Amino acid sequence: MSNIVIQLENDALSRLKTSYSSYEIPVKAPGMVFAAALSDTRISAYRSGKVMFQGSGAAREAEKWQASDGGAAKKKSALLPAGFDRLSVIGSDETGTGDFFGPITVAACYIPADKIELAIELGCKDSKQLNDTFIRKVAPDIQASFPHSILVLPMNKYNDATDKKWSQGKIKALLHNQALKHVLRKLGDTKPDAILIDQFAEKSVYYRHLAKQLEIVEENVYFATKAEGLHVAVAAASILARNAFLEEMDKLSEQAGVTIPKGAGAKVDEVAARIIRKRGLDYLRTITKAHFANTQKALKLSRR
Repeated sequence: MSNIVIQLENDALSRLKTSYSSYEIPVKAPGMVFAAALSDTRISAYRSGKVMFQGSGAAREAEKWQASDGGAAKKKSALLPAGFDRLSVIGSDETGTGDFFGPITVAACYIPADKIELAIELGCKDSKQLNDTFIRKVAPDIQASFPHSILVLPMNKYNDATDKKWSQGKIKALLHNQALKHVLRKLGDTKPDAILIDQFAEKSVYYRHLAKQLEIVEENVYFATKAEGLHVAVAAASILARNAFLEEMDKLSEQAGVTIPKGAGAKVDEVAARIIRKRGLDYLRTITKAHFANTQKALKLSRR
């Protein structure tokens, strides 16, 4: 099992806590100030500023925060054209990848240079910095104001893909590419200055996932972690993706007859166990990412 430790300053540590708040679990060790459990990664933050990432997804999650204190972040930003935040850009982002219940949702959104101020006025910020109530409020205005594409991957298709040993990285790459194609088609002859993808894989890995696709978006495409802070187009996309995820979770809650929790922690296991007792394991598979460890945890709880 991978085990990675990094050092963060206080502001970066605060951002980390906010980012993983929906996956928070009780702290159990002296000096620990925060703990979270994703499907494939356990995160433990300490008063000293040290953060430990454990699990098969440790490298992926640690990479998101290793750039938080300057050097790497500046290096990533330097790869973008000068004045990038004022260009006409299509941004794309996704959510739902670490949640046991509910789909992965991906959104792409085009913000032209002359409407950047409008996007800011509408509240386009990283969805992780906004509460769900605000996201639900502003998402319709963003949808009405800018060309966009929102994709929701049905759970049966997600589970079929993972049964075929597709990684989440491959699934996300296919969805991002599809969303970007949709927006480009809507723009017609209008060409964006750039496309910015909130990075979840190295560029070479991303395009390797797309190798067999007939149409691949490659022109003026950039990748960056924390991309929502580099252009409002990604911030807008993050809000649209999150809003779509929230709407799907509402539908699941109504369908299942119980409020469906987010994340992949102990509360999720308890609700999943209740659903197994009431509707069976086959039904649970239709509303969850079945390969998560939560499935077996819930199954054990359901037998008690």
